[in-house]
Amino acid sequence: MKKAIAGFALVLTASCATGGVPAKEAPKITQPTADAKVSGNIEIWSWDVAAKALQRLAPEFEKAHPGVTVKVTDIGYDNAYDKITVGLKSGAGLPDIITLEDTYIPGYAENFPNGLVDLTPVAGKYKADFDPAKWQAATSGKGLYALPWDSAPVGLFYRRDYFEKAKVKPEDIATWDDLVKAGEKVKAATGKRLFVSDLTSAATFTTLLQQLGQGYVVQGKVAVNSEKAVRALTLLKTLKDKDLLQNEKGWDGRVTATKQGKAATQPTAAWWSGTLTGEMPELSDKFGVIPLPAFDAGGSRTSANGGSALSITAQTKNQQTAWAFMDWLLAGKDRQVSMMRTEALFPAYLPALADPLFDEPQPYFGGQKVNRLFADQVTKIPPVELTGDDKQAEELLKKAVSASLLNGEDPKTVLDGVAEQLAAATKREIAP
Repeated sequence: MKKAIAGFALVLTASCATGGVPAKEAPKITQPTADAKVSGNIEIWSWDVAAKALQRLAPEFEKAHPGVTVKVTDIGYDNAYDKITVGLKSGAGLPDIITLEDTYIPGYAENFPNGLVDLTPVAGKYKADFDPAKWQAATSGKGLYALPWDSAPVGLFYRRDYFEKAKVKPEDIATWDDLVKAGEKVKAATGKRLFVSDLTSAATFTTLLQQLGQGYVVQGKVAVNSEKAVRALTLLKTLKDKDLLQNEKGWDGRVTATKQGKAATQPTAAWWSGTLTGEMPELSDKFGVIPLPAFDAGGSRTSANGGSALSITAQTKNQQTAWAFMDWLLAGKDRQVSMMRTEALFPAYLPALADPLFDEPQPYFGGQKVNRLFADQVTKIPPVELTGDDKQAEELLKKAVSASLLNGEDPKTVLDGVAEQLAAATKREIAP
């Protein structure tokens, strides 16, 4: 759930006038009465593995509530946001519940204030039970427009064999400076670069920026050229200048390069485990995982990359049953653990992370308890401010990252340019 969708331009265009908060108050969910009965039919839109999880578990909910039907429609990823945007814009055609990736929630909440239901009256009680960064991502203004589903804590996957050949000990890597030095050793010993990155994408830059505790906007002001942003891009430029980045295009490029053993590490989210085990079984026992290196000793050692949530649309005719299903699915430990075990959807629901499942040794990773490592990082993911202008910022940042990493331009200069363009387009001030 990580690709960019061109159809979302409808939201980008509208976001320029919103100022970063919903223009109107969104419809709030009605608090159910003590004798309220779950009944009727609901439909959910989702895709890929998330849709499979919903299709597998929906019959359990139906069994617990005789007469209720839960229809799960796999709308496919490629056109998902085109369909959702058109439905919100027209005010018709949407189901009761939709799946949304974190980065899309603020834009929809801001630009279609009557499109999603504010869940605060029924879900607010769960705030302490969810990944704080995910809860922040589902919030816009004073409203909660989605209930978090899966989390995406970031760690550093590394090739044990390459590290051993270069005499690099993973336990000695605590900071990015340590990793840069380790990368030089590995390249000298094996000829392999440090990690794979698409140098025309802003994805790695964004992950590093969140590790430093910041998004593209801070307190409503453009901050893509902040000291933290410059630091994140400077790190990437340092790695590029030392020839430690393996430049590959997109998702397929990263998977192929990893399969071919072109890089020694990959800083990415917990879901990468599923890609490795599913698509590269021949590399079993080759990988280990450590926390992401910190920028400074004692600093944050994780970030986020991905994740999704469920939202109730204002077009629903069965608000109470829609909420009852979401509550049952996402605030239920047994269902969250089941989805982790079967579909590898890493829970954003914190009580689920205490399950023994997360302490099981993973044979693919040499018996390492990889899931426990990631579970322990979830509450440490730095929450950041997300807005409806983030997609526009991301498009501008792609050009800046490419200019710095491929053309050698100064990180501060290119980011200052992005800040000016974004401020002009969104009518936001630039943060001091």
